[in-house]
Amino acid sequence: MTDVAAPPAPTPQPEVPPEESIASGSPLKRQTGPTRISAAWIGIIAGALVLILLLVFILQNTRTVKVSYFTATSSMPLGIALLLAAVAGLLLAGGIAGLRIWQLRHRLTRQGKSARRHHPLD
Repeated sequence: MTDVAAPPAPTPQPEVPPEESIASGSPLKRQTGPTRISAAWIGIIAGALVLILLLVFILQNTRTVKVSYFTATSSMPLGIALLLAAVAGLLLAGGIAGLRIWQLRHRLTRQGKSARRHHPLD
């Protein structure tokens, strides 16, 4: 008598999604990219964090200092004085950047008008 080994029992296979859902091109999970609203929420969260850090800075620097600008003199908390200086710097830089943008747009507008004058449409 020869012993013949019985074939091993089949192991259960994990379920595979039906071929037609993959072949049809419909994705199983919907993928979306970033939107303007998601960017706005990120900006709001970042702004809130900056404001919290600013508030902590001001609350930790409450010592009163004397501030002079030309002939005007005032006393205010150090944190407020530094905040006002930072805001003034941002406004100055923003004004200069705005003038530069205006200058470039004005130059491009003039170049566009000049090009249209020298190359009329047929």
